[in-house]
Amino acid sequence: METELGERAIRSLRCLEAGDHAGMRALCTESATVWHDDGTGERTLDEQLTRFASLATTVDSVRFELVRQFTKANEVLQQQVLHFERADGQRGGLHATMYFRFTGGLIERIEEFAHA
Repeated sequence: METELGERAIRSLRCLEAGDHAGMRALCTESATVWHDDGTGERTLDEQLTRFASLATTVDSVRFELVRQFTKANEVLQQQVLHFERADGQRGGLHATMYFRFTGGLIERIEEFAHA
């Protein structure tokens, strides 16, 4: 079960890369929440997906590189790098840690910590 949850966490990132917000939504509970360390507090998953969609309009491509992942019953913690490329060829990356909590095999909560 733990391996399956780790794969679901990765699948959620692949949905974001592809702009498949419906696919991401299907991996989550109806009441899923997202917290980010940017000081804006907790959001619903739908609010976060809207925010991510607006970010995606400023870049040509987004790719998550998984650095490492830890799983245990109903939880996944992973380190990753968010790579992006803009239309002008400018590239960048953001190191982050994400925590996923699952209920019934669906993502119930995501916590995101960005690293400078």
